[in-house]
Amino acid sequence: MFPSRPIILASKSPRRSQLLREAGFTFSVQTQDVDEDFPSDMPAEDVALYLARRKALASASFIRDREIIISADSVVIIDGRIYNKPAGYDEAFRMIRLLSGRQHSVITGVCLLGAEQERAFSDRTEVYFDELSDEEIDYYIRTCHPFDKAGAYGVQEWIGLCKIRRIDGSYANVMGLPVHRVYQELQYF
Repeated sequence: MFPSRPIILASKSPRRSQLLREAGFTFSVQTQDVDEDFPSDMPAEDVALYLARRKALASASFIRDREIIISADSVVIIDGRIYNKPAGYDEAFRMIRLLSGRQHSVITGVCLLGAEQERAFSDRTEVYFDELSDEEIDYYIRTCHPFDKAGAYGVQEWIGLCKIRRIDGSYANVMGLPVHRVYQELQYF
């Protein structure tokens, strides 16, 4: 069932911590600052996994004995372009306006790293937004402050409850961590 080995979440994301806690995992949080640049010619679909691996390898010094590091990175992709965390209100508004009435992908890369092995994978979810008015976008940004979220939105917030029409794939993945896959892959440690 659950791994008996200590788990270290190498992520500052409160949503990733929440998801692991709600799934019954026991873990500690330890992070390293990692430059999140990636090669400009890298396909958008590969970026999340690339960054998740970088984060895990940067945190490898936390492994003392039997610890397993979990690191992750999520990206929002529309029209082949990545939309990360917005720098402020105006950028958040532009991002959500772009997502309005359209389908986009959320890809989360995950790396599980132990002293003896590494398992890395990504999970993809398709998200379908209803149209949003400028007033709705303004309301959401001012109410929820989505500046720490890829694509400028959180599926668990007002926008997800009221304006996401459909999700094909893992809801937890859109929140930032495909817990079902993490659980499966941890069985190999």
